[in-house]
Amino acid sequence: MKNLISITAIPAFNDNYIWCLSRDKQAVLVDPGEAKPALAALERLGLKLTAVLITHHHPDHVGGLAELRQHYPSMDVLGPNNDIDEIETRVEEGATVEVLNSVFSVIAVPGHTLDHIAYFCQDNVETPSLFCGDTLFAGGCGRLFEGSPEQMLESLSKLAALPAETLVYCAHEYTLNNLRFALAVEPGNTELQQRFKTTQQLRDQNVATVPSKLDLEYKTNPFLRVQSPELQRNVAHWANLKNWTNTEIFANLRSWKDSF
Repeated sequence: MKNLISITAIPAFNDNYIWCLSRDKQAVLVDPGEAKPALAALERLGLKLTAVLITHHHPDHVGGLAELRQHYPSMDVLGPNNDIDEIETRVEEGATVEVLNSVFSVIAVPGHTLDHIAYFCQDNVETPSLFCGDTLFAGGCGRLFEGSPEQMLESLSKLAALPAETLVYCAHEYTLNNLRFALAVEPGNTELQQRFKTTQQLRDQNVATVPSKLDLEYKTNPFLRVQSPELQRNVAHWANLKNWTNTEIFANLRSWKDSF
């Protein structure tokens, strides 16, 4: 049987996930905002941390780096071109990084922040896997703290072009609230109705709802569905739009979510 990368969720803070990728007793962490749960998981799993992948500069994604460095001084920290001193290897759109003897593609996804990148892997994983930080969420997308609606729409379009079976490893457990909003803007979507029921059941049992599958996001995530006639009608009504472009629908959809 082929030796594949194993992916484990490490809960952090109230609703963050640090992703732990492991193979041959070596580990890579994605967005370790908090060191203590990460260190505990590494010890429990008997893993040595060799590298960290960072998607963007927010403290809940990078806050654990200094403490992790104390325990693993030789670890490599890879991330975008920003002002986080702990990042040693800077990567950008089109680059590839090799960790765990596997190749990850770097995708620039500005919007939530200007420096935001995502990592996509089809090498030594059972299913294509996307680590997208706070850009694409299960049922939603990140707030536009730095980028424009145009940038975020383009970034999400890049991710939507990945294989339909791709597993989406986002960084937060926001799914239930995201789907409540999705139902407000596209109440007639029967697949969305079913997803909400399933998600409610999972959260009632404190079971994680991520990763999700990209194909499910196409069908139920409003931020990937700006061309849906029902969604457009409801957003236009909410924003009092008479004529609109997809970008205007997206911008107002995001504004509606911000105040929902």
